[in-house]
Amino acid sequence: MLSSFELERRRKADTNLDIAPLIDIVFLLLIFFVLSSHFVSLKGFKVKLPKAVYAQTQKNEQVTVFINKEGDVFLNDTRVELDKLKVLVRSELNKANSKTVVIKADEDVSLGLAVKVMDIAKEANADGLVISTKTANDEKNK
Repeated sequence: MLSSFELERRRKADTNLDIAPLIDIVFLLLIFFVLSSHFVSLKGFKVKLPKAVYAQTQKNEQVTVFINKEGDVFLNDTRVELDKLKVLVRSELNKANSKTVVIKADEDVSLGLAVKVMDIAKEANADGLVISTKTANDEKNK
């Protein structure tokens, strides 16, 4: 007859952990995430910025207004109508640390629309306006 010590020792000796299925699952998850990461589309607007020789980099872009080639106006990531832009910019400026509005307008946008957006931003109590451009360094890095 076996003692309780021998029975306990046999149970411990018989346990075996096979990690091969775990490695297979981790490998399949890795492949899934690598392949699916290529299908994630990033939000953004196609805006061809005008070129400037003496442009400076701005650090705090808190409130950004985009104007695309078709004349659509976007506040940060949301399309807005011009008549609602002032109220929305004012609320964004109240939340932001910097009271500067960055305007990223396509180079083919009419000057009248760009000036209208600048006026709206100033009416919304923006302390400063920045017109975003690309520099010669931006062209070299492409």
